[in-house]
Amino acid sequence: MSQGVDLQADPANVAASLTAEATALEGRLRQLREAVQVVNARIASTAESLQTLRGTATAHGGDERRSESPEDAHPHR
Repeated sequence: MSQGVDLQADPANVAASLTAEATALEGRLRQLREAVQVVNARIASTAESLQTLRGTATAHGGDERRSESPEDAHPHR
């Protein structure tokens, strides 16, 4: 409840104040839900891009950093 509302005030004023606050909260909730949807879409898009990149890497023989064996990388040990 808004701090400016006196609990001893007229019940009609309290009801109006609470209604206005509820309306503002519903608007904010709608904004937050929309933001979550945007984030979820970005997560899905990123996941899809990663899947594509992994598929491309697999089609090209995997990660090139793994093409050498550990013994080949340090022959003087």
